[in-house]
Amino acid sequence: MEEHQPILQRRIEIPSGFLVEETVDLGGRDHTFTFGGDIRMGDLDGDGRVEFVTFRCAGGHKPCFIGAFDLDSMALWSFGEGGEQPLRPGAVAVYDIDGDGRDEVIAAFAPHDGGAAPDSCEDLRFVILEGATGTVRHEAVVKAISASGERFDPSSRILVADFQGHGRPASLLIRTGRLYTALAADFSVLWTYRIPEAWTAYGHAPAYVPSVGDIDGDGRDEVNGGYFLLDHNGSPLWEKDHAPHCDSVAIDRWSDGQMRAFCSGHGTVFDSRGEVAVSLGAEAVPHGQELRVAHFIKGLPGNQMIIRCNGHTPDVLVVTGEGRIAGEWFLNPTTNNTGMEAVYWDGPKNAALVCNGAALWRASGSLEHLLPGLPTPLGNKERLRMSWYHCIPANVCGDEREEVVIYNPWDSFVNIYTPAPYDESAFEGYRAGPRQYNVRIMN
Repeated sequence: MEEHQPILQRRIEIPSGFLVEETVDLGGRDHTFTFGGDIRMGDLDGDGRVEFVTFRCAGGHKPCFIGAFDLDSMALWSFGEGGEQPLRPGAVAVYDIDGDGRDEVIAAFAPHDGGAAPDSCEDLRFVILEGATGTVRHEAVVKAISASGERFDPSSRILVADFQGHGRPASLLIRTGRLYTALAADFSVLWTYRIPEAWTAYGHAPAYVPSVGDIDGDGRDEVNGGYFLLDHNGSPLWEKDHAPHCDSVAIDRWSDGQMRAFCSGHGTVFDSRGEVAVSLGAEAVPHGQELRVAHFIKGLPGNQMIIRCNGHTPDVLVVTGEGRIAGEWFLNPTTNNTGMEAVYWDGPKNAALVCNGAALWRASGSLEHLLPGLPTPLGNKERLRMSWYHCIPANVCGDEREEVVIYNPWDSFVNIYTPAPYDESAFEGYRAGPRQYNVRIMN
């Protein structure tokens, strides 16, 4: 067997009790889909093996059903009922918030028939569910959010962060409309930040999903929203409407070893003071859509950036730490032309590949592998825009190389692909990092 070729290590069927059916008009042709919803993953019982969570949302917005299952497709528990496919990846996170060695499920939650509008925060509550049993560990109504008048739009998310300097993430960032709210693990409010009304127009708005990370080295996380960088206490370190289409952002280490704020708008990289380290400009990046930061190029130190540079198209640029465009090529198309993720397929000391849909690419633009056995997703940008293969990179089996955990929210299975040769005895147990519990999925 050729080294590093993808092996379908496991296909996990979502338990039948968690599935629903929906008939969708795909442009004059009805098709009935059977699906569980969006997917998250974590170690729910602390045994070193990964488990999965599927969830659906009331009106496509607020999570109202959550079901957990294991690698053998066995249902573990469910919470809530009903719901539809999330319009975008939703406000559910799987993370060990209390540090007991077992992951909890953290969610913004509302009953599917709660009476409030699908995009209203009025009936919203926050829950922490015991990972192994689904028992409610803690729940609260956060009035700063439920009474805010903000929309719970499809981009609303929960991110795990360390705003309090605990030495490990034990805080939460909730994005609802214009409002960003930091919560402690008991759902008490640490701070809030509301963007100006002027930053709500299409193309001139902050990132759909903010990013968290310690950019200033004080042991506490900051928040990058594309048009702003917030300190750990919610105070702005800088605010600037610097470029259109800051759809995607990151806080990560750049090739010089320094932490930086990455923004898809014109391919811009900032330091903690808002000084520009790199800007590719409007000609190179007219519509920055997705970016990922990782060590992509063998022989170059540190990290590089790959950016989807022309909106929802397959066009990508590879950018070095000096701001040099090292490559320009085309990914395979996906339904929405989103979904690229960095995967350390060859191990953590080697250059990462880019997973996009059912394909793995080198940063040189060479197609390295196709993931076998995946049916072509049905849908298009107008209907079923979430119907593409979502990748969560993670080491879930075998040696230290990362696997591709992949699913289509409109299907009823999750696939795990591992690089050959596969040695089950080499596995040392699943350990989640921010690329798993704060998985980007889209934008």
